[in-house]
Amino acid sequence: MIRKSRKVMAIFLVSAVAACLAVILYTRWRPIDVRPDSAYLELLQEAYMAVLNNHVEKPDSKKLVQSMVDGMLANIDPHSAYLPPEPYHEMEVQMSGAFGGVGIELGMKDDKLTVIAPIEDTPAFRAGIQPNDHIWKIDGSLTRGMNITAAVKRMRGEKGKPVTLTIMRNGSPKPLVFNLVRDIIKIKSLKSRLLASGYGFIRISQFQERTGIEFKQALHDLHVATGGELKGLVIDLRYNPGGLLESSVEVANCFIGDDINNTVIVSIKGRGREHSRTFNATLGEKEARYPIVVLINGGSASASEIVAGALQDHKRAIVMGKQSFGKGSVQSVFPMKGNAALKLTTARYYTPSGRSIQAKGIVPDVEVPNITPLPAKEQGLEVKEKDLEKSLASD
Repeated sequence: MIRKSRKVMAIFLVSAVAACLAVILYTRWRPIDVRPDSAYLELLQEAYMAVLNNHVEKPDSKKLVQSMVDGMLANIDPHSAYLPPEPYHEMEVQMSGAFGGVGIELGMKDDKLTVIAPIEDTPAFRAGIQPNDHIWKIDGSLTRGMNITAAVKRMRGEKGKPVTLTIMRNGSPKPLVFNLVRDIIKIKSLKSRLLASGYGFIRISQFQERTGIEFKQALHDLHVATGGELKGLVIDLRYNPGGLLESSVEVANCFIGDDINNTVIVSIKGRGREHSRTFNATLGEKEARYPIVVLINGGSASASEIVAGALQDHKRAIVMGKQSFGKGSVQSVFPMKGNAALKLTTARYYTPSGRSIQAKGIVPDVEVPNITPLPAKEQGLEVKEKDLEKSLASD
């Protein structure tokens, strides 16, 4: 699929061996002259034909080609990859923060598919599904042995399409059947609250398409709650793996730009002009210069590091916590035939002062190793970029 607009995003992918984060730029193929490497391409074709025609078990030609592409990209860096249609689509769904479904946060309890909580104002919430309900069947199929990913896939779908959940609930003598109609589910990427004495707190879990809008609304609500006397703000980016770059720029833009001679939020630089760009703060009303603390740790990456680095360089916030992940490269996503895509590292990004944080991370102004922990479901891995195999060297 070819997207009409260019978007930049950061994604968090976790495998058994590494945590891979990326700032991603959607783009189109540009003509490439492969003639100088024709001999190498002939070698690739010869190897492909030899395997296809002679292996003891006849290989699937499609899987064979995908494996060749996977192998090529795996030897470049840890963030370049081939995205088959389903993972590519799931990445887009995750970043949009909206999907067709019923609105249930799922978990496993005693090896059973269990409702952690229904999301407010969704089909599941309105139908009366409750926390700790055990989902026994989905459209008549037993969930025994079904993992969360498979269950989510079954419950998601087009808006207006029905799905039937059979629930086992403590205290109920028989199963409860819920005939739900899927709707568009919007997941909020942040939470906010008022702390004591007029200070605000905003926790951003991921930068999605609506994060910038939600952040501005949260600021507005905090101003209202304090009678227009907000004394300071804590922005919690711990274990935030990244998200859409535009959304991180929108967040930083709330506090940067009152000096028209110093408006850079982040810049990306690659080999070609199409992979280089500077994101500047826009002119207009900005937040008052009240004190700001940004919390980070080893799970803060990509778009999180962009916000922390921008506010730190502009001396607009004190960054506290532990050194961040250190993901300072940019990946371009090239849509391909068959609704697949190629994710390729094409640039590095730099903070306003010109720092590359690749394999270094953001060093906090105040090192605080034992900040009050987050709930377990919001915690993540603290593998660093420099620990990943074939990671790019720092500048």
